[in-house]
Amino acid sequence: MDMTRNIFETCVIFGGTGFIGTHFAAHLLTNKLAERIILADVRLSPKEAWPVPLQEAALHGQVKTLPIDVRQPIGHSELPGRVDLVVNLAAVHREPGHEAYEYFATNLPGAEHVCAWAEQVRCPWIIFTSSIAPYGPTEEERDEYSLPVPISPYGASKLAAEKIHLGWQRAGQGRRLTIVRPGVVFGPGEGGNVSRMVKAVLGRYFPYMGNRQTRKAGGYVKELCQALTWVMQWQVEKGKETMLFNFTMDPAPTVEEYVNTICRVAGVERFVPSIPYPLLLGASYPIAALCRLLGIHQPISPVRVRKLVRSNNIVPKFLREHGYPYQYTLEQALADWRREKPEEWR
Repeated sequence: MDMTRNIFETCVIFGGTGFIGTHFAAHLLTNKLAERIILADVRLSPKEAWPVPLQEAALHGQVKTLPIDVRQPIGHSELPGRVDLVVNLAAVHREPGHEAYEYFATNLPGAEHVCAWAEQVRCPWIIFTSSIAPYGPTEEERDEYSLPVPISPYGASKLAAEKIHLGWQRAGQGRRLTIVRPGVVFGPGEGGNVSRMVKAVLGRYFPYMGNRQTRKAGGYVKELCQALTWVMQWQVEKGKETMLFNFTMDPAPTVEEYVNTICRVAGVERFVPSIPYPLLLGASYPIAALCRLLGIHQPISPVRVRKLVRSNNIVPKFLREHGYPYQYTLEQALADWRREKPEEWR
């Protein structure tokens, strides 16, 4: 099987109209790795928010969307009876933003239902996007061989979901499974942690909290797509049925590197003040409580403040040892993002 050829006739991406799903679908179609893609999601995003190549593919009938909630058994009448590739991106993931039980109530039944449906349609390959959250925050390096020690409901639910997918793979002969544990994934349309950092740095309200050298594992969304298909090709060549790998830049950038690179790419100079961590953490409690009372969404919360000073020093050991050819440096990634979506850099 050659990953450079059109090997997947039909691909179904659960959680497919989200940030990573639309980019991965565009990557598969642009590189002629799939003929037809179904984007299944509980909330379907508008096509105007999709990457341009995916919008064009939709016009030619290569992309279809279906409203599917993976928390329920999957049985939509418009789903095909035979599928070559299933990608499971569906998850509750934002922290903060959900009660502890919500991560388990979505991520575990979601994994079970996707795997059950994949078995029903005799799908030979599943990609599951896990997270680096199962490792827990760490100043010391952690790689794929490190013992997972999740400290959050999200991390624990993702680790359990990995086991569910592994059970699917082991239950049938010839099934392939690719599990990726990505750090923070950023890029056009992200709207998450790095987007907030870009706006905070450019808007002059991002402070250091003694965390200049805090490492934050992450990578560009287009790099993630490249890495996934590169690892899949490696699996085919080596005859590996199961693969688990970390995805992040190597090494993981520090907070100061993110800030300095944002300024270079935007062509601005910014003085970034330093605020004592205990002071900002203490202030975040009444600010968060008041905003919650008033129904205001804002980026300052105790959970986010704590995350900013904790390293996620995750190492992409598999990619490093097997010579993965990175396509983007941090600066190249941010510059590409700014070229594609300049409005997200204002």
